[in-house]
Amino acid sequence: MKRFGRELSVTASLLVLLAVLAVTAPAFFGKQQLLATLTAAAPVLVVACGMTLVILVRQIDISVGSQFAVCSIIAGLMARAGYPMVLVVPASIATGALLGAFNGWLVAALGLPSIVVTLATFVSWRETLRWVREGEFVKDLPDRFQWLGMGQSAGQGVILAVAALVFALLVYGLGWIALGRRVYAVGSDREAARLAGIRPGRVTWGAFVVLGALVGLAAVLNAIRFADVDPKTGTGLEMQVIAGVVVGGVAVSGGRGTLWGVLAGVLLLACISPALVFLKLPPQWEKAIQGGIILVAVAADRGGRSRLS
Repeated sequence: MKRFGRELSVTASLLVLLAVLAVTAPAFFGKQQLLATLTAAAPVLVVACGMTLVILVRQIDISVGSQFAVCSIIAGLMARAGYPMVLVVPASIATGALLGAFNGWLVAALGLPSIVVTLATFVSWRETLRWVREGEFVKDLPDRFQWLGMGQSAGQGVILAVAALVFALLVYGLGWIALGRRVYAVGSDREAARLAGIRPGRVTWGAFVVLGALVGLAAVLNAIRFADVDPKTGTGLEMQVIAGVVVGGVAVSGGRGTLWGVLAGVLLLACISPALVFLKLPPQWEKAIQGGIILVAVAADRGGRSRLS
């Protein structure tokens, strides 16, 4: 039980929040509201799955919001130009993978600190997009783009199914495939992993590439929910994702954590914004609550490691 203490605690926190809402705001559990909340959380979960890999290898990527915006705009422009969705989706994934590969190369090959690298690319990609688009939305998108042309109910089902599939594949990969075990090994002890025949640089680079690809996929899942694509989309995404991962029990020091905890963390944070609305509290509290949760989670992780040492 101690091994999964953080996962259990965040799940308990989620259940307590839902219980409070059940008593004070039962309308929160309406079918449409629940679907809307889960659909909005699905792209965040997809990115959080990728971020889990990066944090497990003792790195971080705070440029995911900017990557998300770039991929969203490319997907929108391609759809407006007449490309079919079977090409739009892979193009967005490939764009994200390339952006992630660039970050990973700077970190794994050149040995630069990931927080410095991704801070620089966070600003560079966001400002480049601002210069290119000048704040202009991608409009006049074809009907086949929004909800994939299937209508809102079916489109929401597809988004949730894709997010669930990504989650299931990564749970399996981290738990049952050698590459997944290498991620944990590199994060736990890089030198020991190297002596065991693992190439930490390649594992680290691969984690950034997978994260970038998942950002590209999540960008499409998010963009198809709207009639236009906003070049400012993804603003604050890095906060949501990192908060969900850390709150879910993934150690910022690397090598420890599960995707099940990340799922609970993402769902907990996803409920905060609508909960504030139903509880008639100022929405400005959302970011403050997210920041406070991150602080508590990091302090708990630090305290846990102190007791173990």
